[in-house]
Amino acid sequence: MAVPGPPPAEAKRRRNADTYEGHEVTVTEDAPVDAPELPYAGKYSQATCDWYATWCRSPQAATFTTTDWQRLHMIAPLVNAYWVEPSTKVMAEIRLNESLLGATHVDRLRARIKVEKPTASDAAPSGVADMRAARRRRMSDAS
Repeated sequence: MAVPGPPPAEAKRRRNADTYEGHEVTVTEDAPVDAPELPYAGKYSQATCDWYATWCRSPQAATFTTTDWQRLHMIAPLVNAYWVEPSTKVMAEIRLNESLLGATHVDRLRARIKVEKPTASDAAPSGVADMRAARRRRMSDAS
């Protein structure tokens, strides 16, 4: 039977200091993205075009450079092939490439990409009514 080891030392020092300190990238969920069109989009299934559109709307896409977009364009045929005939080998290649672009929460942690939710002040431009507040007032008036 395995037993847990000793508890960690209280005053433990990290000897391999973080060399990337201060190199985090912060983006907001609604950051504007200047995404290029998917080349040969007419050749792809709707599912593949939806996959690309999802990447174009993703917060981390605001940080993409031309080589990142090129990577997505290169794996679009794989994504299309996966939708036609699902395969674990194709999915593994897609997953590997998407991971490098920050597809999951853990991938973004590794890449030091922090996604912030927009604040209430960011939600509506000045001079635009907040409909949620108006709805709350109507609901409280009706009660």
